[in-house]
Order: sequence, then structure tokens, then C-alpha cells
Amino acid sequence: MMFFAAQFLHAVPGQLPELCAAVALALVASFAVRFGLWCYERRFSPAAVAMVAPAGAGFSRVTTRQAVQGVVGGAFALLVGQLVSHERWYWAVGAVWWIFVNTTSRGETLVRGFRRVLGTVIGIAVGLVIAVPLDGAGAPTAVIVAFCVFGIFYTAAVSYTWMMLAVTVMAGLLYGLLGVLNPGLLALRVLETGVGALGAALAVLLVLPVTTHATTDACIRRALHCVHACASEAAARLAGSPDADPAWYVAELELLLGRVRLSVAPLVHPFTPLRARKGRARQVIGLLDRCAQEVRGLASVAADPDASHDARLAVACRRVEAAVKALTTPETERGDIEAPGAAPHPSGGEVALAHLRGLEEALKALAVPLRGPVAPA
Repeated sequence: MMFFAAQFLHAVPGQLPELCAAVALALVASFAVRFGLWCYERRFSPAAVAMVAPAGAGFSRVTTRQAVQGVVGGAFALLVGQLVSHERWYWAVGAVWWIFVNTTSRGETLVRGFRRVLGTVIGIAVGLVIAVPLDGAGAPTAVIVAFCVFGIFYTAAVSYTWMMLAVTVMAGLLYGLLGVLNPGLLALRVLETGVGALGAALAVLLVLPVTTHATTDACIRRALHCVHACASEAAARLAGSPDADPAWYVAELELLLGRVRLSVAPLVHPFTPLRARKGRARQVIGLLDRCAQEVRGLASVAADPDASHDARLAVACRRVEAAVKALTTPETERGDIEAPGAAPHPSGGEVALAHLRGLEEALKALAVPLRGPVAPA
């Protein structure tokens, strides 16, 4: 990042002290806001941290394959970017890097590249209306830059296109402060961004590709196992175990579902030609959301100290386990898990049982979209 910042600013060794002071000032301001003026706490499961650890070794490891793809895409962007502009070639290389961040499959990378180019084009149009007329005027530029920073963080989790729009407008304003902004420079940014997106696309398509289906399948399996773990912890808590705590798994499930949504984003994109897979992907997301809703309800019941034990909870949890196993185990390896019936128990737990039944129904319904014919993407 600082390498690209030095290119952006045309930094020289004599500016090193003030650049270091600027970085230190940014760190102080960030820590003051995050831990002082606006401090908040987020708790995550230890297992949720472990879930992102890449599996496999060598070229079976997704991060290794992506590193190779990044080098190839960056080399393409470097060579072609130099042909487009000897001074701004780093825009193309930077675009490759940003496109690869937080992506794990070729579908995600292709969608990210499209959205980056689209956001840049729209941002350039906005920059022509806002940044060029300002021509580096201090006060209004500072206000709009602050608004752009807000827009970057506010839209990052919602739309990569909108985030890139804010980034592009901010970059135009900063170039205005440096006194080098003109319409030709903005057009050059579009070209270099397009070169970077093309380099990333060629790399993920031709070099050690990682299919969207493989990535999505792995994410869904982890989410299903987490659903089962949460149901078991909730049942144990309702049975009187003081150490059982489903809340950790609820937090982990939220993270996993976010990862699933990212992985299926290429399948539900408006321009995807795979209509059948698009429908199945939406169905999977809807059913997983229903699972998460039932799990949250189950965890809230388990957290109630007055909730009483019901013998049927263990049976219901075994049924959930059977449904998860049916979805995550190859058909030739499945064994029948018997879930014996249980007579109604006079104690409470009816709400928990309702959540477990709803969870079982959602898991069984997932079998339809998950076992449909799938072509790699």
C-alpha cells in the first residue's frame, strides 16, 4: 500500500519524515476514535477465527493458487499498464491487487473486476462534475473527501461498485489538491483500471482456476456443521449442562453465512447466464437464512434460566444431525441414523422443539437445490 502511495505522491527521500509523521497521525486518529470516542466490543467464537485457515498443501491450497494468479495478473497489468502510461502504470497493478482481496474463486474475482470497472467509470463521471471544477480548492475538497471516506466504509459491505465510486471521486479530489487533475487523467484511470481487471480475469481463468462451485460447497458444509453444533449445544444447555453455550456457534454461523453469500454472489449476479444455478443459489441462501433464524431462536430459549428439560430435545437434535449428515456425506457413505420417537414430556421446551423442527425442515428442503445437477463455474 505504501509503495503505491509513494507512486501516487511522487515521493522523494527528503519527504520521508513528513510522510512518516502523516502515517503516525493517521494511526493516532484511528485509535482515538476506535478505542476512545466511539468504542464498541465485538465477540467472536475461537472456532470462527479458525474457519478461515486455508486447507490443503501446495497447489491444492486456495491461497497458494491465488498468490500465483496475483503474480501473473500483476505482471500482465505491469507490462500493459506501462504501454498505456509510463507514469500511471501502478493504477493497473493496484487494480489487480484490490480485485483479488477477499476473493477465493474465479467467479468472485470476475464479478469483483466488473464492479471495480463499473464503479470507476461512474466515479470518473461524478469526478468530472465535482472534482475538476473545484480545481483543488481546500475547504470544499476537504468536506467532500470526508464524505467520500464515509461512503467507502458505509457501502463496502453493501456494494463494491458504490465503494469504488467513492474511492474514485476521492482520488480525483486528491489529484486536484496536487494540482495535476484534468479530464485526460481521469480517462487514463479508467483505462488502467480496465487493464488491471483484464489481467485479473485472464489469471483466474487460465492459471490454476478455483471454481465457484468448489468454494461454495466448502462454505455451505462448514455452515451446516455449525448449525448442528449449535443445536447440540442448545439441547445440552436445556438439559442442564452449565458449560454448553450455543451463543458462540450463533456468532460463527453469522460469519459463515456472510462467506456463503460472497461465494454465491457470481451465481446471483444480474448478468449471469446460468439461470438454473441462479435460482438454486437463491433457494440455498433463503433456506440457510431460515436455519440461522431457527438457530437464533433456539439459542435465545436455551439462554432462559427458567427453560426446563424436555426428553424430546435429544431426539430432535439427533434428527437435525441426521439431516446434516444427509447433506454433507456422499450418498455411498451415508448410514441411516435412527431417531427414535419419544412420548410427550410433561415439562417445558415446546418452543425449543418448534425451533428444532423448523431447523430439520429447512435442512431437508436444502437437499433439493444442493443435489441438483451442477456445472462448474
